[in-house]
Amino acid sequence: MKTLTRITFNPTVMGGKPCIRGLRVTVGTVVGLVATGYSYDDILRAYPYLEKEDIREALTYAAWRTEEIELPLTTA
Repeated sequence: MKTLTRITFNPTVMGGKPCIRGLRVTVGTVVGLVATGYSYDDILRAYPYLEKEDIREALTYAAWRTEEIELPLTTA
């Protein structure tokens, strides 16, 4: 997978959720808009400070997260 440079994590921004370029727009918000039928152009009109590549990276990140496997830690 290519390096995602537009997805940021900061515990003081949106509770540490993955955001777009440090803005107060979460990956979940962008993915949710796409999932409910909003086009890239619709999203860019609603959030004029976003760019098409922000939307693409949000979708790429979300797809990667769905494939990630979390295993519980065990103690020895």
